[in-house]
Amino acid sequence: MDEYSKVLNSDGEQCESDSFESLIAMPEINKVDQKQISEWIGGRQKYTLLFKASRDGCVATTFHSKCNNKGATVTVLYNTNGSVYGGYTSVAWRSTGAYSIDNKAFLFRLYLNGTAKPVQFPVTVPGHAINDNPNYGPTFGGGHDLYTFNGTVTHDGTCYPLNGSANFGNSYNMKGENLNTIGNGNLKVTDLEVYMVEELPNAPLENPWRRTPEWNLKFLEELKANVEHYKPLKELKIQQARILLVGQVGAGKSSFFNTVNSIFRGYITSQACSGNAEHSLTTVYRTYQVRNGPSGKPMNFRLHDTRGLEADQGIDGHEISYIVDGHLPDRHQFNPSLPISPEIPGFITSPQLSDKIHCVAFVMDSSTVDVLPEKVLERIKSLQTRLNQKGVPQVVLLTKVDKVCPIMTEESVSRVFYSPIVQEVVDRVSQIMGLPRAHILPLKNYESEMELDDNVSTLALITLQQVLRFADDYMYNYLDLLEEGKLKQENIRE
Repeated sequence: MDEYSKVLNSDGEQCESDSFESLIAMPEINKVDQKQISEWIGGRQKYTLLFKASRDGCVATTFHSKCNNKGATVTVLYNTNGSVYGGYTSVAWRSTGAYSIDNKAFLFRLYLNGTAKPVQFPVTVPGHAINDNPNYGPTFGGGHDLYTFNGTVTHDGTCYPLNGSANFGNSYNMKGENLNTIGNGNLKVTDLEVYMVEELPNAPLENPWRRTPEWNLKFLEELKANVEHYKPLKELKIQQARILLVGQVGAGKSSFFNTVNSIFRGYITSQACSGNAEHSLTTVYRTYQVRNGPSGKPMNFRLHDTRGLEADQGIDGHEISYIVDGHLPDRHQFNPSLPISPEIPGFITSPQLSDKIHCVAFVMDSSTVDVLPEKVLERIKSLQTRLNQKGVPQVVLLTKVDKVCPIMTEESVSRVFYSPIVQEVVDRVSQIMGLPRAHILPLKNYESEMELDDNVSTLALITLQQVLRFADDYMYNYLDLLEEGKLKQENIRE
């Protein structure tokens, strides 16, 4: 079966037409063709059918009455031999009786004799991009490159024998193509359509930029079970993986613990102090235990919370070294005038692997990424330098995705991986942090909700599961060093 015989059904799924003739009888550009034209235009577009010769009559005045003042349009011709071609203009038809300037216009071919042969022909004389004669159908170029028809063209029982002309090459770069290789040497068409083209930068993507299984109750339960049954690498004989949360004030560090805690409690909790404040609400170093709600059994991981990063305060490179190496005791009270040192109460002098941090999660507010204070970014970079030296894996929990793309995520967070806006923020944060995109994890914490939401919980568990996998990377590297004799067995303690 050739490319042109593949069509999309109403659900956007590919299906096979019964015959080539059945496809010709129902043109209208499908999703594949729309995607190709959008790539040529640039950006993401919505296509709305304005004019269709077989529906509205092949009449020039009808074309103008339906298409004038509609902005950018695409004209598509369906040749009787299965060739599909046309033109795009970013300026509106208005029946001015004159040429319109358009340096974005182009002609194109999608199919030749039923086979996909897409090619774009850019305008070379923008001043003659389109001829806006009220008595003409869509007309492109001076000369004219593509003059579809004038007045009224009657269907002859098999097609519309258009009474225009095609003198390709006057105002468009045809790249060696001509009427024979574009329209089989004639202007006989089964149909002619004109679509309004609207840019939709926020519209959902056709395919997710990060793939996951289908979001449903079964997937949610599988994620919960995976986290509940998680265990650190057994060869290291440690009970829990330790995840350190680091981030700017108000980004949602403590809220992430509350979100995870809520999922396994079965209802919304606020065990960790969270909220919006000028300065960090976290003033002590906390190691939070997540427990299975019904049994109260602790999970095999802990979330460690620190004071929030600010331009002039928050943990620095010196302090994070003590923290990730396992020296800082739980509930240590942060005191700017008393830096962390071996002299502080409870200082762990000889930390074991079970005391160390196995993964650091930087928590960032996705809605403020573009206005991140320079001094905060410098502080983050300083922390990263220390973490890289110690080989500690790093991820970013990108919170509040519902704020950057409310259309996509407020109603259903399950659409987060279809959001081009969230994808763009992930890409920017990846560049800012110098981390692979797979380490940037979108997230929505429970904040205003009074009840659990399956989609919010699913996204949080996808994030948590990935964080635990990165913690495992640290442990595998540790095991390699142990087996290579570069570490002593006594450094391990349950």
